[in-house]
Amino acid sequence: MSFQTPITIKDALTRIQDQEYVLPAIQREFVWQPKQICSLFDSLMRGYPIGGFLFWKVLPENSKKFTWYGFLRDYHERDLRHCPVLDLSPRSLTAILDGQQRLTSLNIGLRGSHAEKEPHKRWTNSEAFLKKHLFLNLVAGAGEDQSEQGLKYDFRFMNEARAAALSDPAHVWFRVADTLNFTTSYSAQKWLRERSLGNSEVAAETLHRIYHLVHEDKLIPYFEETDQDLDRVLNIFIRVNSGGTPLSYSDLLLSIATAAWTERDARKSVHGLVDELNRVGGGFRVSQDLVLKTGLVLADIESIAFRVSNFTTETMKALDEKWDEIERALRVTVGLLSDFGFSAGNLSAHSVVIPIAYYVHRHGLTESYRSSVGKKDEREHIRRWVNRSLVKAGVWGSGLDTLLIALREALRTAEGPGFPLQAIEKAMEQRGKGLRFTKDELDDLLDSNIQNRRTFPLLALLYPYVDLRNQFHVDHVFPSARFTAARLRQVGVGDENIDAFIDRAGRLPNLQLLDGAANVSKQDKLPAVWLKGHFVNEGARKDFCDRNDLGEIPEGITDFAIFFEARRKRMLTRLAEVLGVEVPATTA
Repeated sequence: MSFQTPITIKDALTRIQDQEYVLPAIQREFVWQPKQICSLFDSLMRGYPIGGFLFWKVLPENSKKFTWYGFLRDYHERDLRHCPVLDLSPRSLTAILDGQQRLTSLNIGLRGSHAEKEPHKRWTNSEAFLKKHLFLNLVAGAGEDQSEQGLKYDFRFMNEARAAALSDPAHVWFRVADTLNFTTSYSAQKWLRERSLGNSEVAAETLHRIYHLVHEDKLIPYFEETDQDLDRVLNIFIRVNSGGTPLSYSDLLLSIATAAWTERDARKSVHGLVDELNRVGGGFRVSQDLVLKTGLVLADIESIAFRVSNFTTETMKALDEKWDEIERALRVTVGLLSDFGFSAGNLSAHSVVIPIAYYVHRHGLTESYRSSVGKKDEREHIRRWVNRSLVKAGVWGSGLDTLLIALREALRTAEGPGFPLQAIEKAMEQRGKGLRFTKDELDDLLDSNIQNRRTFPLLALLYPYVDLRNQFHVDHVFPSARFTAARLRQVGVGDENIDAFIDRAGRLPNLQLLDGAANVSKQDKLPAVWLKGHFVNEGARKDFCDRNDLGEIPEGITDFAIFFEARRKRMLTRLAEVLGVEVPATTA
């Protein structure tokens, strides 16, 4: 391995574009966030070193033995997160062993775009993912730090409309990708003159700086490994990827599977399944790690830990042979969780998928299981177990592999039909993960607020009659919009009570599961008003209130505290019954 003459960023990007620089299967996905990309460009502008790179020179006779991937250019968090497979004829090429994240960031910033989900928009909404380019404010200069991240240059990912809206004499936005259109420093000066910026020393200095660092400064120092022994290269790769964003063992498992599987392309199969599962229902955030861990469990691999010693030929063969069954079990399981009302926003522990998938796999269940009338009670047992395990703190935390192996054994050896709830809970109890609750835990659960991811499974346990296959909302009984200091004072709530009202507004006793259409019609109406308009029949109103433990709904918000405490007591009684906790009558 020898140190080579550094090259320019432009040269590196050209070699990426010409598919001379490629990514081996052992490389992970692109994981850097926009702020990390901006920080990289800021470091370059300030003359900071960005670290060395490690390349592997692959000869033609070896290049044809492996699968190679291209670099991402236009990243999309939902639709384009995976590096493209390259169809290359046998030839010499350079594989990137260390530096993928930095080179991909340069490629996105100078040649492409970045689209991540906007806050408060649904994963399934295409408009939630704005295509953004990297911009630099030319007139900010390199003065004091411009941001909390300590950046001196103002780099931002924006779309053209946002850049135009933020433009003023103190903000002249330059799309960084346009740097590649400059052929000489004169081109940069011409760009400034055309925009009446020729007399701005700060703009000129900033633009010429980015021109030079892309086209002329040799900022990519690299070592080149020429040995063709794969074991040596793999060992080097693991060593150099021990820092930064850690190399996941599932990345390594996937890379070995890619080389070992004979029936299919492992990387394409795993990534395709991850994307498919994440589009189910309201959208999930199933990870590659979860899919591969599920594979190890369902293939009955003895050790399911992500350790190098477990990645044997036998393990890879077992995964390859069982893959169709693993895919089917995961599709059915994620579909079930969607039917139970779960999605990325309220599923706090995705590991709950794995034992259900094992049950589905062992019993050969198909998509029809989700709607089978004869399996309704069994599905309800699974749903209640899922919700209870998510509500109980610490179940899906430390000691996860030990728990999963124990649950697999309980499911494997269970006798008789149906979901073996008793055997599963016994196995959990033996490992300190039991689902028994105390009175103190109930009190803590009832204090959950709307941001707590236990809130949905709690409400689903308390009020199981809601059909969660339809769109539903976790709704405030008394609308949250009413709980501002100004509005509370306006209706006569004393200043000494305002903080308590606002705090209670988002807690469980003021929350309910409501059909999406009904919630839209409710808006910020007080509950007594909405109930009279939504349920013309008084009996229907009473039935709704009884089923949701609402009791007597006060007409105004001044009696909210009385409503809150009364409903909390009713919910405590119901929750104690559901979870099998004895609560003194005086407490309830």
